[in-house]
Amino acid sequence: MIDPLNPLNAPDTLPNTGAGVPEESAGFILQRGGEELALEKVCDRFTVRPTGTPSPDNWTARVPVKFSRSAGRTKLEEYTVEPAHLEQAMQAARESQAVAFVSHVYQLKNNPRTLIYLTDEITVQFGELVEPATRKAIAASLGCRELQPVEGIPNTFIYQVTELSRENPVKIANRLTGRKEVLTAEPNIVTLSAPHYRPKDTLYPKQWYLYSTGGPEIAAGCHIDIEKAWDITRGVRSVVVAVADDSVDLNHPDFQGSGKIVAPKDFKEKDLLPLPGAEEDNHGTACAGVAVAEETGTGIVGVAPGCALMPIRTTGYLDDSAIEEIFNWATDRGASVISCSWGTSAVYFPLSLRQKAALHRAATFGRNGKGCVIVFAAGNANRPTTGTIDEQGWPKAVLHGPTKWLGGFTVHPDVITVSACTSLNKKAAYSNWGPTVSVCAPSNNAPPGMWLQETGYISTAPEIRNALAGKGIFTADRLGAAGYDPGDYTGYFGGTSSATPVVAGVAALILSANPDLTALEVKQILQNTADKIIDTDPDPQLGKSLGTYDENGHSQWFGYGKVNAFKAVRAAQKQLAALQVSRQIQGQNNQSAAIPDFPGEGCRSDIRVSDFGNVRDIRVSLDIEHSFLGDVEVYLISPSGTKVLLQNRTLGSFTKLQMSYSVQTLPVLRLLLNQPAKGLWQLLVTDCAFGDTGTLKSWELTLGV
Repeated sequence: MIDPLNPLNAPDTLPNTGAGVPEESAGFILQRGGEELALEKVCDRFTVRPTGTPSPDNWTARVPVKFSRSAGRTKLEEYTVEPAHLEQAMQAARESQAVAFVSHVYQLKNNPRTLIYLTDEITVQFGELVEPATRKAIAASLGCRELQPVEGIPNTFIYQVTELSRENPVKIANRLTGRKEVLTAEPNIVTLSAPHYRPKDTLYPKQWYLYSTGGPEIAAGCHIDIEKAWDITRGVRSVVVAVADDSVDLNHPDFQGSGKIVAPKDFKEKDLLPLPGAEEDNHGTACAGVAVAEETGTGIVGVAPGCALMPIRTTGYLDDSAIEEIFNWATDRGASVISCSWGTSAVYFPLSLRQKAALHRAATFGRNGKGCVIVFAAGNANRPTTGTIDEQGWPKAVLHGPTKWLGGFTVHPDVITVSACTSLNKKAAYSNWGPTVSVCAPSNNAPPGMWLQETGYISTAPEIRNALAGKGIFTADRLGAAGYDPGDYTGYFGGTSSATPVVAGVAALILSANPDLTALEVKQILQNTADKIIDTDPDPQLGKSLGTYDENGHSQWFGYGKVNAFKAVRAAQKQLAALQVSRQIQGQNNQSAAIPDFPGEGCRSDIRVSDFGNVRDIRVSLDIEHSFLGDVEVYLISPSGTKVLLQNRTLGSFTKLQMSYSVQTLPVLRLLLNQPAKGLWQLLVTDCAFGDTGTLKSWELTLGV
């Protein structure tokens, strides 16, 4: 048989791809999110996909292999084997009638045990003028067949590698990326997801994070001021909070009540009962309790007890289709807020084109066009959501020297990224941080750590050995002996995993008070009403001091501050549902400016506005020429310093960009509404890859005030 993912007679090298990928490395470069990631083969495992039909041969008996796991909805099966027998085992699988195809397992270079499983799908975005006949011819030449278009992305399709293909999806994607007709080509890969926290603390006093009058290890104002928010609203059933996690114990008394549960879904077992299965399926129940536990007179109370719960059990694997399934289910069935206390188990991992699009669709088309509010945990490694750390002292030196970190979900512009603070109004030692953190919320304190595949939970180096002050989070647990605690509640929960549903609950209260708000307006309210807690102490692991705020009011540790439920709900009440534009202000800069090649700082062009008034509408028009626009990012910076991404790296080999961006076509521009129009507006054009240059010819700014 021919192995479409790893054909026996596939050439060792590719003809020149034209995309800057050397022929000898074409099979080890992963195209993802506009970036190229280096891959390495894993020497002790491989995957197969069974044919699903009975076969008399038993290939697993011919070579000493051990079944490891099934990789989610993809039907891939992973087997481990002694490195010396890897090729022999894969050959035995290829020759079996019971196996459809075989593939090596990969890992990201310089990422500790971040496993990559190949599927037989490739996402391809063609240029605007590419005809269907041309698409068909290109796909046929590579042995691929079209499965379906990708919703929400123009001229983008999912293709399947077939028996006619002579190369694996990684190589095919690199070949396609080099064609002038193609803007983006990405293989659909599978990785393991990892909850951001596994509780280990002792039982602490209950629910101080909602409201507290003080006590040991409890600082004044460390709570979210929920009681005054509840005077306005405790939440309404029409506002639905989707908790996507490992499961939710729907039998728990704090999830009972008329209309409490809406559209439950289990993607792991493929049914409508997302109940715990495995011993470790405890995380989602605790998260749901923090966000929306019902007010019953006993047990606990969630941040938004009157709101409904949409429990979604994920597969635990993060391929493109899995992310699409989660967010499409929540969006299509009326979720208002989507709470995600998880991320990929990787050091540096950008989102794929389809994953970015799935989040963007939910954030713009959900809630009848107002957008679902998407909340993600920042992570628990005490590392930046995006940035570089000089790593030292890791076990076995799995990370060493300058190391780039990137959490794909936590840098998505439509996401509210949540870090963690403690009962002492300090940074939680484990909490990830960085420029993309929106707000923080109360949680516990503990040493930093991250979940690594195969090796389990480890503390990031250097280790913290001293006890860390701070109370833990009390929430719902699986009933009975199962779960974190023997009872029905636990005090052993925390991390950014518990901070995230706090913010999700506050977002639900905001929408309960004002359902006309867009998702971006909810994000803006959360940021504008947050409490500016300050921590001047260096963190105990890296020695960094990032607990103060810059001129734009942002802290890398705390975002725009600790979420305040009362201030946020009150602001939602007062905000007008619509803004009327009384006049327009126009400015133009026709001075041509060179765009320096990477790694330059980019070029800046200014338009100064002298008129007073607050921005109620905005439009930006660009005229840029560049020899490869796929290298270019364009930002608009307001006089207050708010930075909005107008154009990302999705233009591929196009050379001219003449386009206008408005609130209607680019909802992220809503972040600039209500800001003062007067002052210096800047356009920043950056080149993100070496080898091509261009020119900003002119740009125009139109403000409605």
